[in-house]
Amino acid sequence: MTQKMPPAVRDHAVQIANHEMGHYVVARALGFETGDVSLTVTMDLRHQAGASITLARSITTIEAMKEHLQARMMVLFAGAMAQSLASKRSSGKRVDKPKAAAILRGELGAEQDYAKIRELRHLLRNITYPDTDPASLDRITAELKEITDCLWGRTQTIVEALADTITGLGEALVDGMGIVEQWGSAADTYEGVLTREVLERMGLVRAIPALSVWAGSCSDASVQDITRSQR
Repeated sequence: MTQKMPPAVRDHAVQIANHEMGHYVVARALGFETGDVSLTVTMDLRHQAGASITLARSITTIEAMKEHLQARMMVLFAGAMAQSLASKRSSGKRVDKPKAAAILRGELGAEQDYAKIRELRHLLRNITYPDTDPASLDRITAELKEITDCLWGRTQTIVEALADTITGLGEALVDGMGIVEQWGSAADTYEGVLTREVLERMGLVRAIPALSVWAGSCSDASVQDITRSQR
């Protein structure tokens, strides 16, 4: 079905599929329950997409809350980073950081992800630095930047280590898209879904390593640490 998809539509579909699979793969790696991933793209490049992620967790301590907030922010960062990856498989695939930042700011979509990140980082800062004077605006700004930069770096490490998994699943989603029949008008919409059941059976999904949020310093984990855990 996708062989007749116009190149511009397919290119757009692949980028958005990678975005959603970035959310999916990082969420799964960090211990969230995951479900379906769906994508709809029109001929004029409008789209709707989503990755089902269960946010319900048992949180009984402040440390557990901090880890949950860190993990959730990383999942949100992962979509824009995955969208910035080159679509072709290659060793050493890297995140295009300027493009990922532009995506998050809303220049290329994902402004909702960024709005959530901005809210969550304030909550995480409030918990992490409870003694900061609310009037100390410079210190608060520095603490927010420290948290954001730290989690951005951790997310980049994961996305780059699992880049082929992300883009491979994105390709699988796009390859399964079909044009929607519309009564009385020309069909102009492609849609596809990988259900939870289908994803759970895929080798790429089964090979996703279980990772911690790395509560220590941002330099605690490396690409080698992640890829070693996949063997």
